[in-house]
Amino acid sequence: MHEKFMARAIEIAAESVDAPGTLPYGAVVVMDGEIVGEGLNRATAEHDPTSHGEIEAIRDACRRRGVISLKGADLYTSGEPCSMCVATMYQVGIARMFYAGAASDSADFFGRLTEHDAKWTRSMSNQELREQVGLPIEQRSMPATQMMVDDMVAVFKVFIDRNT
Repeated sequence: MHEKFMARAIEIAAESVDAPGTLPYGAVVVMDGEIVGEGLNRATAEHDPTSHGEIEAIRDACRRRGVISLKGADLYTSGEPCSMCVATMYQVGIARMFYAGAASDSADFFGRLTEHDAKWTRSMSNQELREQVGLPIEQRSMPATQMMVDDMVAVFKVFIDRNT
């Protein structure tokens, strides 16, 4: 059964060969032995850097089911996910993840792709992203300044009062 779902994720990835603005990263979300969400990386086509195959599959599954939790679901993806995708999987409760290509395969793919066309150049490799995301906020290379904390805490309080 696992092969069937992975084959579908790879089939979705293969759609990118003929679909401008897409990359060969496809994914499916499976619950109770049924595909409930599918996604293809459309980052360039949609001008949306978060439009990775895994994110799109999760969005699709959540929309179809009318939920924001996919607790217990499995995700099958054509390539080892980046940190953003992994964080999203944890956020929605994905229980298990199955992947085909390794991060090193993606790094090789992007290296070869950017040799031919600089438009595919990314600002940070997946490895660099993993390292930065794992650091405490004050140690990241992107400066971050906290401000207007009391104003935001007040909004949280009002929201709780009106919604509980």
